[in-house]
Amino acid sequence: MRTKSLKKNKINVITLGCSKNTYDSEVLMGQLKANGKDVAHEEEGNIVVINTCGFIDNAKEESVNTILEYVDKKDQGLVDKVFVTGCLSERYRPDLEKEIPDVDQYFGTTELPLLLKALGADYKHELLGERLTTTPKNYAYLKIAEGCDRPCSFCAIPLMRGKHVSQPIEKLVKEAEGLAKKGVKELILIAQDLTYYGLDLYKKRNLAELLENLVKVEGIEWIRLHYAFPSGFPMDVLDVMKREPKICNYIDIPLQHISDDILKSMKRGTTKEKTTKLLQEFRERVPGMAIRTTLIVGYPGETQEDFEILRDWVQEMKFERLGCFTYSHEENTGAFVLEDDVPQEVKQARAAEIMDLQSQISWDLNQEKIGQTFKCVIDRKEGQYFIGRTEFDSPDVDNEVLVDASKHYLKTGDFVNLKITDATEFDLYAEPV
Repeated sequence: MRTKSLKKNKINVITLGCSKNTYDSEVLMGQLKANGKDVAHEEEGNIVVINTCGFIDNAKEESVNTILEYVDKKDQGLVDKVFVTGCLSERYRPDLEKEIPDVDQYFGTTELPLLLKALGADYKHELLGERLTTTPKNYAYLKIAEGCDRPCSFCAIPLMRGKHVSQPIEKLVKEAEGLAKKGVKELILIAQDLTYYGLDLYKKRNLAELLENLVKVEGIEWIRLHYAFPSGFPMDVLDVMKREPKICNYIDIPLQHISDDILKSMKRGTTKEKTTKLLQEFRERVPGMAIRTTLIVGYPGETQEDFEILRDWVQEMKFERLGCFTYSHEENTGAFVLEDDVPQEVKQARAAEIMDLQSQISWDLNQEKIGQTFKCVIDRKEGQYFIGRTEFDSPDVDNEVLVDASKHYLKTGDFVNLKITDATEFDLYAEPV
C-alpha cells in the first residue's frame, strides 16, 4: 500500500474573476511547471491555489464560497492544502485569516515569489512572459500594464492592484512572439487602463507605438483592445487601427454613466458632451468599428432623471456591445461615504431596462449582417455547432457565429470566411463561402 508521503503532489489552480486574473494564473502555472511541478487548471489536485476576485459583492461572494468549499474538502481529507491569492486576499487578508483560518496561507496580488516558495518552487526571473495558457490555443491575453492611477469613486481596483505600471514594449513583443510560436493567432490586450499605457515609462501615452510593434509579430492575425478609459484617450491609436488590418476594429471602453451629475460624483473626469464627441470621432475615423461598453446603474444619488438621461443616450448611441451592472457599495472607495440610497429592486429594474433596450439594438444591428460575409475565427465545437467570432466580438462576452457541424467541417483555430444566413439578438448563424 502506498503511503501518503510517497504521493506525488499535483497543484490545482482555480481562477475567479476577470481576464487579468486568468493571466496571473497562467504566469503562476508557467513558473510552477518550470520548477518541475505537476500543475493543472481547474482539474483535480491535492494542493489547491484559489486566485480570487474582490471587485464587487457578487464576485466576493463567489470567491468566499469557493474558499469554503475547498476548506471543507481539506477537512474531509480530499485535498491536503489550500492557498488563497488574488484581489480578495489582497484586500481582506486580516478578515479572511480570522474568519477562515483553515486556509494554509493567504497571499496578495504582488506576492508571487512568496506563493511559489510556499508551493516549494523558486521564482525564475528568466521566464520572461512564459506561461501556461488556459484559453483555447488560438487566442491569449497580453497584460500590458498593471494597476490604475484613476480616482474613480466606485472602484476598489487601486486598493487591490496598486498604481499603474506599464510593461516595456520590447518585453511585450517578446511575449507576443512566444505566444505566436505556440499557435496563438489573436492577442487580447488587457490592463486596468489601456489609455494610460506608457505614461510612466515613456512620459507619453504610447499605446499606438506598442500596437505598431505588435503587428510585426509573425503569426499574429488579430489584436484586440480591452478596457480603455475615455478621458485622455490617445487618438493616434485610431490611425493605427485604421491603417493596420491586424488590429480589430473593436474597442472595449467602460463608460459607466453619462449623466453629468453622476459622472462628476464618480470622478470620471469627463462629461456627457465630451464622451459623445469622443465616440462620434471613433466612428468617423474607423468606420464600422464595434464599441463595447459597460454601465453602472443605481450609483448613490442616481435619480430617475439621471437614469432616463442614461437610457435615452444608450438608445441614441446604439452600442454594438453593452453590459450593465448594478452599483456595489465598496468600503474604502470614494463613494463609500455616500448613502447607498437606490433600493436594490430599483437598481435591478434599471439594469434590466437597459439590457432589454440593448437586446433590441443588438437584434437590429445583427439583422443588418444577414447576407454579409465576415472573416471569422473558429474557437471551438459545441454540440452540433462550430462556434466562431468576427473581429467585432471578444471571447466569452460578445456575439458568436454558429455553423452547423452536420453540414460543414471547420477546424478550431482557423480563420474562415462565413456568410451570415440568420441572426438573433446575440448569435449569428452562418455557412462557409
